[in-house]
Amino acid sequence: MNETGTQQNFQQIFAHCISLFGKKMKDYNAAWRVLRASSLTDQILIKAKRIRSVQMKEVNMVGESIEDEFVGIINYAAMAIIQLRLGVAESADLDFDKANRIFSDVLQEAARLMEKKNHDYGEAWRSMRVSSITDIILMKLLRIKQIEDNQGNTLVSEGVDANYFDIINYAVFSLILLGFNP
Repeated sequence: MNETGTQQNFQQIFAHCISLFGKKMKDYNAAWRVLRASSLTDQILIKAKRIRSVQMKEVNMVGESIEDEFVGIINYAAMAIIQLRLGVAESADLDFDKANRIFSDVLQEAARLMEKKNHDYGEAWRSMRVSSITDIILMKLLRIKQIEDNQGNTLVSEGVDANYFDIINYAVFSLILLGFNP
C-alpha cells in the first residue's frame, strides 16, 4: 500500500474515533475535563497493558477487542493533548460542538505528523509486529510518566505532547495492521 492508502486508512479510523468521542460526549458530556493529563496517561497505560496481556496469553476473557482498546488509546491520548493545551477544568466546561472541534483538530494534527514521518521512514511500520508496536506504546507511556514526575522538564527529549502524538499514530498503525475496518 502507498502513503495515499495510509492517509485514507487514517481518515477512516479517525472518523470512527471522532464518532465514538461524540457519542460519549452525549452520554457523559465533557466530564473528562476534570482529569489531569497524568490520569489520562494511566488510563492509556491500563489499555496498553491489557492489549499486551491478551497478546501474550492469547486469551481474551473480557471480550472487548484489542481493536477497541487501540481506539480507546487514540481517544484518551487526544484528550490528554487537549488537557495539556487547555489545562484541567473544575467542571465539564466544553460544549459538544467545541469539544468535537478541538478533538478533531488534534487528530488532524496527528495525521499531518504521520504524513511527514511516514514520508521520511517510508512506511517502515508496515514491517513491524503489532506486539512490537504495543511495546513501543508502553515505553512511550513510561517516558511520559517520567516526564510528568519531572514536572514536564526534559534535558534533550521531546515533551509529553510529542509522545502522545506518537502513541496516537502507533495505535492507528496497529489498527491498520490488524485490518480494522470501522
